[in-house]
Amino acid sequence: MRWRSGRQSNNVEDYRGSNRNGGGPGGFRIGLIGTAAIVLIGWYMGANPLQLIGLVGGANTLLGGIGGSETTSTTPQGGALSDDGGKFVSVVLGTTEDVWNPLFQQMGKRYQEPKLALFEGEIDSACGFSTAASGPFYCPGDNKVYIDLSFFRELKALGASGEFAQAYVLGHEVGHHVQNLLGITDEVSRLQARMSQRDGNALSVALELQADCYAGVWAHHANQTSVQLDSNDIEDAVKAAASIGDDRLQGMSGKRVNPDSFTHGSSRQRMEWFQRGVQSGDMRQCDTFKNS
Repeated sequence: MRWRSGRQSNNVEDYRGSNRNGGGPGGFRIGLIGTAAIVLIGWYMGANPLQLIGLVGGANTLLGGIGGSETTSTTPQGGALSDDGGKFVSVVLGTTEDVWNPLFQQMGKRYQEPKLALFEGEIDSACGFSTAASGPFYCPGDNKVYIDLSFFRELKALGASGEFAQAYVLGHEVGHHVQNLLGITDEVSRLQARMSQRDGNALSVALELQADCYAGVWAHHANQTSVQLDSNDIEDAVKAAASIGDDRLQGMSGKRVNPDSFTHGSSRQRMEWFQRGVQSGDMRQCDTFKNS
C-alpha cells in the first residue's frame, strides 16, 4: 500500500498528549474488536466480550503492556501530525473522504465527514468512557471514529498484519459512519428494541457485515483514485476480516461455536462481504439485511 504521498485529512483530533512518537449524550459504540486476551476471557465467562472489554480499565496490559498507563489529554493537540502512525491514519481518513464525498453526491446527498480521535489509554466520548481495550469504535452520538494506535499491534497478534489490514479497520469504522448518515443505524436500533436477543444479534451481524462491505467499496474506489493497492494488500485485509470472525474467536476460547450468539458475523461472512464490496465498488451490493 502506497500512502506516504497522500493527502492528510483535516478531521483528525490528536488527544495523545505531548507524546507523538508512539505507535456526553447517550449512544452505543460500534467497534471492530478489543484486546485478544479480554475477548477470550469474555467467552470463557459466558459474557459478550465486546461489552466486557469496555468495562475493564487497563486490560490492554495483558498483551505485554500495550498502551501502558497513559491518560489521554482533554483537548486535542494542534498542528500537523508528525509521527508515522498519526500520518498513516490521517492519510487513510483522507482517502475515505475522497471516496465517500462523490459517492454521496451521486445519490443526491451530502457527505458529512467524520472526525477521527486519536487517544492513548482512555477517552470519554458521547458514547461513554472507553479504554484502549475497547478497540477502535465509531460513536454515532458525536460522529467520530476513535482509535488507540496500539490496537494495530493487537490486530497483528490475532494474525492480521500489513498496512492495508490496518486501513481496513478504519474503512470499517467509517462504514459505520456511512450507515449512520443513511439512517440505517437508527433503524436497526429501533427494531432491536422490540426483538429477542437472538433476533437482535442477527441484526447486529447484518450491520457489521454491511460495514465490511462498505469498507470494500471504499477500497475499490481508493485504489482507483488515492492509493495504490496490490493483491497482497487485499489479502491482508481479507485476513484481518477473517481473524475477527465470531466463530474463530469462540473457537479460540474453547467454547462451542454458537451462531445465535454472533454479533459481528463468521470469518467466512466477513471475508465474503468485504470482497463483494472490493469487487463491485457498488453500495447497492451491500444489502446484508436481505442477503446474509
